[in-house]
Amino acid sequence: MRLGLIAGNGRFPFLVLDAARAAGHDITIIALKEEAFPELEVEAAKPPAATLHRVSLGQLGKWVKILRDAGATTAVMAGQVKHTKLFSDIIPDLTAIGVLMKLKAKNTDAIISGVVDLLRDNGIEMIDSTTFLQPLLARAGVLTQRAPSAEEQADLAFGYRMADTIAGLDIGQTVVVKSRAVVAIEAMEGTDAVIARAGQLAGAGVTVVKVAKPKQDMRFDVPVVGLPTIDAMATAGATVLSIAAGKTLVIDGDAVFRAADAVGIAIVGRDRDA
Repeated sequence: MRLGLIAGNGRFPFLVLDAARAAGHDITIIALKEEAFPELEVEAAKPPAATLHRVSLGQLGKWVKILRDAGATTAVMAGQVKHTKLFSDIIPDLTAIGVLMKLKAKNTDAIISGVVDLLRDNGIEMIDSTTFLQPLLARAGVLTQRAPSAEEQADLAFGYRMADTIAGLDIGQTVVVKSRAVVAIEAMEGTDAVIARAGQLAGAGVTVVKVAKPKQDMRFDVPVVGLPTIDAMATAGATVLSIAAGKTLVIDGDAVFRAADAVGIAIVGRDRDA
């Protein structure tokens, strides 16, 4: 089966590429010119080679043509697309302008949902972005050697209420708290940047809460953490990280938990259904 891979920033697309190959898929990659790592071309060339096209974020008409010409009937999104790109020098083609004109809002969910609808209208079904990476989804419970202290548990409980609210409003997925006060809220800057800002504002001892949206669409904008998240926390003096069990990709696998153990960070997989 010919699979389309729409590749954004980070290592997520590399992992999907490897796993989809292992599952026997022929792959056509749309590497977003403004986001995808250049090293992806090297990985795509490895046997069995995937076809790669570097295409601008705004050239939706070209996305559709490439995937249809390749015979792809399914596609997967992998990797970050910074919302700030929409306010930079991206030049939308007529197809993208048509999608944007139909939207009632320009938030992340609305824009990506519009793209998903466009692909579906052209015979290309978007599948769950974690389809090939199920083993990397966060487990529930304490995931590190150290569990949160009673004080940190109180901050987590407070942080969950705040984070669930902003995620439900599609503002961001991460809140940083300390002593039951909100220190920083993620908007367009991304998780690592909001952690750094929280450290500058409140110093060591902050708690990071990263949640999925209340009705998280697993086809896109899935929460992701990795070794850079732990590096950002260690630099900021953050001591606890909570992630959504079953809905957060831990890109670097168990290496994330080992890195957290090395610096005394507690990580918890929150199960909202428990």
